[in-house]
Amino acid sequence: MRQKILIMGAAGRDFHNFNTYFKDNERYEVVAFTATQIPNIDGRKYPAALAGKLYPEGINIYEESDLEKLIKEQQVDQVIFAYSDISHPSIMKKASKVIAGGADFRLMGPKTTMLKSKVDIVAVCAVRTGAGKSQTTRRVAQILKNLGKKVVVIRHPMPYGDLEKQTCQRFTSYEDLDRHHCTIEEREEYEPHLDQGFIVYAGVDYQEILRQAEKEADIILWDGGNNDIPFYKPDIHITLVDPHRPGDELFYHPGETNLRMADIVIINKIETSSLENVETVRANIRKANPEAVIVDAASPIFIENYSLIKDKKVLVVEDGPTLTHGNMNYGAGAIAARKYGAKELIDPRPYAEGSIRDTFAQYTHLTDILPAMGYGDRQLKELEATIANIKADLVVIGTPIDLRRIINIEKPTVRVSYKLQEIGEPTLEALLTEKFKR
Repeated sequence: MRQKILIMGAAGRDFHNFNTYFKDNERYEVVAFTATQIPNIDGRKYPAALAGKLYPEGINIYEESDLEKLIKEQQVDQVIFAYSDISHPSIMKKASKVIAGGADFRLMGPKTTMLKSKVDIVAVCAVRTGAGKSQTTRRVAQILKNLGKKVVVIRHPMPYGDLEKQTCQRFTSYEDLDRHHCTIEEREEYEPHLDQGFIVYAGVDYQEILRQAEKEADIILWDGGNNDIPFYKPDIHITLVDPHRPGDELFYHPGETNLRMADIVIINKIETSSLENVETVRANIRKANPEAVIVDAASPIFIENYSLIKDKKVLVVEDGPTLTHGNMNYGAGAIAARKYGAKELIDPRPYAEGSIRDTFAQYTHLTDILPAMGYGDRQLKELEATIANIKADLVVIGTPIDLRRIINIEKPTVRVSYKLQEIGEPTLEALLTEKFKR
């Protein structure tokens, strides 16, 4: 008899694990997916067109709160945990519920989920969301381009819409982002690469994505999301750690796995962290992965018209995932606002609309900062309305993209950005040049 499988996910690794291991595998029957972390991704189906010959009706996706009920009703034999950025105690709480319900609890690793490429793979990952991976991938891409390599970026999945339409997406322009109805989170990850002239692939079927990207690339840059491990076997594995959250590098799944697998570990944000925190993180790296090369780095802030901030009451809008499941209570925007003399950072909670209000109820560590939530048109309108409700002198935009392109902000604005800068030796440029000589 086929073993009955339930896959716990968040519209990313769950689908990849299914595609690489369970699809067309007659030893197993995947009876359901569950979904969490991202709003409104349950209640869908993994479509038959992607699910293969064993699932002519597709596979239902349920809210994770239904987990224990589904184990019982579907007589589940095995539960696959397949999402990321979760603490070790939290994942074991979920394992306890699964095992108490009578099913096995399983994590899947590189042997069963990593695909091998015909071209070289450089993977950039992190131990936590918000560690500085975005600016690092931009830096790595530029270094490789300067070495004469044709670089194609493949981004960790964010398929929050029509899964069949998102099977294999290729982005070369802002028009492609509009055509694919990208969320704020997707735009934050794709736009910076497009601005540098790089092609970006993403979607659902990462075997097909790899086949297409290999036709255009000398080197594929895996832009890992949500501190997940790479979907492709890397030739160089780069992992970022964050000294603003010392200890998290050994406390989160699968961030600790990324740390232990890394060839290069970057200690980012050194310029805004305490020496004690930096040394704590450095010692943890040495303990977990003594063979890794450590690169020290900063992410200095660049801000347009910084003089406008002084003595103003400001609303700070930051990257959503960094604040929510990344558990940060500030970002580049808040740092800039305080550095340049803002009179007050306005608490947006009393003015929040709809699902933005729900976000604050769920993530209670957020106070004087607004996460840029935009999973769908309705939430974008609620974000726009929330900003409009607030009597601020100025809006400080700390998101990786320019929010003014996709929502209407009638108040005066300034935008904050940041780049990765290595400190001392070794540098990423030297390490990548040694590996990929012209």
